[in-house]
Amino acid sequence: MTRLWTKSFLGLTFTLFFLCLGFYILLPTLPLYIKQLGVSESQLGFIIGAFTLSAVVARPITGGLLDRYGRRFFIITGLILFAITMFLYNWAGGILWLFLLRILHGVGWAISTTSIGTSITDVIPAHRRGEGMGWYGISITVSMAIGPIIGVWIVQSGSFQSLIVLAACLSVAAILIALATKVPVIRSDNRRKMEFFDKSVLPISAAIFFLAFTYGGITTFLPLFAESIQVNAGTFFLVYAIALTLTRPVAGKLADRYSEGSIIIPSIIITIIALFILSISNGLTGIIASAILYGIGFGSAQPTLQAATLNLVSPAKKGVAIASFFTAIDLGIGLGSIILGLVSQYLGYSFLFTVCAVSGFISLLIFAVFVRRRLLRREGDRSEDFHMTS
Repeated sequence: MTRLWTKSFLGLTFTLFFLCLGFYILLPTLPLYIKQLGVSESQLGFIIGAFTLSAVVARPITGGLLDRYGRRFFIITGLILFAITMFLYNWAGGILWLFLLRILHGVGWAISTTSIGTSITDVIPAHRRGEGMGWYGISITVSMAIGPIIGVWIVQSGSFQSLIVLAACLSVAAILIALATKVPVIRSDNRRKMEFFDKSVLPISAAIFFLAFTYGGITTFLPLFAESIQVNAGTFFLVYAIALTLTRPVAGKLADRYSEGSIIIPSIIITIIALFILSISNGLTGIIASAILYGIGFGSAQPTLQAATLNLVSPAKKGVAIASFFTAIDLGIGLGSIILGLVSQYLGYSFLFTVCAVSGFISLLIFAVFVRRRLLRREGDRSEDFHMTS
């Protein structure tokens, strides 16, 4: 298979887009709604955090099941659970009910995104994996850019209930597209022991974790920092989204032509520079420059790291690899938000973004020392296999 733009590729990409759009229109508005129910700050953090924790637990299990039993059943099941949970927010009232709902929502999110992310690797030609991941990732980027804007607008002009109905409808649209999309039937040998983790992806997962840690700082504290220097935070995220969208497909193509390492290392370096600029910024110019560089750096590194994670495991362990990638992302963003909250409280935003830059440097160090050589070795093995079979 050499074609990238197949019906299956487009179907899975649009399925993810509608799923993520429903998620991201809820993301900035749900805390406000929960707060109106009389929940304390500590309880709010507990309820919101339940989503990430349940997703982190569910992902490795989902990855093992995907490799054993195939993808389609879990794509549909995850989407249905996500849609039902989304709709049930209209009846959320007590703290316990909200907490349980967030757990179910996190499980639905983990199952659906992990299974879709694994299935997309089955329909992307191996020699165009970087390019395919770049284009596929744009569905997340666009939903991240417009989702919060739509969510806030609906709440301000309508009601939270209207928002929930829209989010649930978007989730149903994702289900319908998924049902109409054909995906390859791929299962492992049932006699093999089911695996939920592969130690070969541990070093790259650590690199992904520290890079995602910086994104946790950006998403959580950039709006507060921008407000403190009287800059519209929307400017950063708009410029970031444009830079990221333009960069991803190009970075993917370059990774396919050369190697993942040749893209990941300079991308992380650019990310570090962006965070350093942010740490010394005091106006709009610094915010825009940082947004451009962070969009180029993080936007190039993330899908290329996903492709690299897949290349480190055997084809029979794609589900485990994708689950490991998303788990590292979830943990990095979640723990980054928590730890950097303490940093901002006691040391300020400038020091916070300096810590983010250091985290980016740790990611670079781990990749350069522990991952890059292994990737080059795997690429050499694949090249030998190709010449032997041709």
